[in-house]
Amino acid sequence: MILIVDDKPENILSIRKTLELYQFEVDTALSGEEALKKILKHSYTLIILDVQMPSMDGFEVAEAISGYSKAKDIPIIFLSAVNKEKRFIVKGYDSGGIDYLTKPVDPDVLLMKVKTFSRLYQQSQELKQMHQSLQEEVEVRKLAQSALSEKVNELHTMLEVLPQIAFTVTPDGQIEYANRNWFKYADGLQQLPETLPMDKSLRQCLDDTLRAGLPLEKEVYLKDRTDNSFRCHLLRIIPVRESAGISKWIGTFTDIAHQKQANEILEQKVRERTEELVEINKSLEASNHDLQQFASVASHDLKEPLRKIQLFGAIVRDRFLKTDPGAMSYMERIVGSSERMARLINDLLNYSRLSAASIYEITDLNVVVQEIISDLELTITEKNAVVRVENLPQIEAVPGQIRQVFQNIISNALKFSRKDQAPEIHISSEMIKGGGIDNPSESNADFCRIVIRDNGIGFNEKYLSKIFTIFQRLHNADHYEGTGIGLAIAKKVIDKHQGTITATSVEGEGTSFIMVLPVKQVKVPVA
Repeated sequence: MILIVDDKPENILSIRKTLELYQFEVDTALSGEEALKKILKHSYTLIILDVQMPSMDGFEVAEAISGYSKAKDIPIIFLSAVNKEKRFIVKGYDSGGIDYLTKPVDPDVLLMKVKTFSRLYQQSQELKQMHQSLQEEVEVRKLAQSALSEKVNELHTMLEVLPQIAFTVTPDGQIEYANRNWFKYADGLQQLPETLPMDKSLRQCLDDTLRAGLPLEKEVYLKDRTDNSFRCHLLRIIPVRESAGISKWIGTFTDIAHQKQANEILEQKVRERTEELVEINKSLEASNHDLQQFASVASHDLKEPLRKIQLFGAIVRDRFLKTDPGAMSYMERIVGSSERMARLINDLLNYSRLSAASIYEITDLNVVVQEIISDLELTITEKNAVVRVENLPQIEAVPGQIRQVFQNIISNALKFSRKDQAPEIHISSEMIKGGGIDNPSESNADFCRIVIRDNGIGFNEKYLSKIFTIFQRLHNADHYEGTGIGLAIAKKVIDKHQGTITATSVEGEGTSFIMVLPVKQVKVPVA
């Protein structure tokens, strides 16, 4: 029987229906306390345990179960819709769980795991019963020598059908028994198989093991008498201990030549693939450098004719077209288009420069934001905008890049404002534990969450995946100027700072950009 523990009946119902569909007997509990009471009264093969429960969470329930001798071996699968971070998963395993799944759970995956762990638990119970039976059998053997002799003969019969070389050794080092595979590598019972000349002999290994009184496991090469080749085997020798001490030693040689060869081939392929990746990485670095140089040169070469178009277009417009409204309109379009092209080239150049190596330093975000507000003072005044800034933290960052992020988002808030309402921008921050967007706040934590909220035109959240993509625009360029690169630059900068950025929005009400950044940058090791 399987026990499902969850404080939400709807979650229990969906899992229960799935399991009952496949003939599993299911019991349920709506709290950790109810689950513990049921575990004391009933026997279960598996417990599916929700992590988030009000009075007693899943980890506490699992730890309590581990203290019950009756239930400590019952496998536990944790389910969580919130705690998806590595530290929670590790805590789940530390609490006694054998698996940790995050919601929403694929029913097929859950069913497969339930089948597997239920079967393993049943098998483990069978093994315990078998172990108990063997212990009783040992006691019987002590009382009856005839029964002992029978079991030894039975053991020899079993060893004969093993694919390994199996043998037993007396405490003084004499080979007591060996199965027929032994004689493929040795002439007689007391003659040990031959090893490589440079290796320690088996006799010396055996004597050292008996003298130490400890199990032995090592790889050895044995000479096959049929073709005189040396094949790799795994030698295992363990002592059989009784109340009077070690009564005998049991050993096996397992042929691992094919496994060894497969491992060597795999290691070789890994080395070759690593070398290929190193070469590819070098090639990519060279290509990246070439692209950066190309972007710089191309932007310079493109800007020069654009500057001339803008200059001479403005001269023609101001000197010769004032009396011709139609020509004036066309020329203004030409000048406006050239200005947009210039902005596009500048944005593309800024985007390409983000691939270069960065130098991080302690950056006061309050200073960064105040500088941006000062630079945008004219636009803020023209739009009667209100910008409220709460106290922001100091973090390790590239000052120029992080300034670009704030400037792009604040500029967008001013640009995409509603015509009938003055823009209001609110910038706040809080410290959080871990890098998740929705992680709870905690003082002196290692990450900070920064929210830039406005009351602008907003956007439909179904386009959220597009707004951080280069050249993606949600609004017509005739109504709102821009190149569609600003938020792509912000996303790339945040990624380089090992952070996360997202947004929430309601059309006609405003947008909130949410950034999570580490307080200190962690160096990523180079493979």
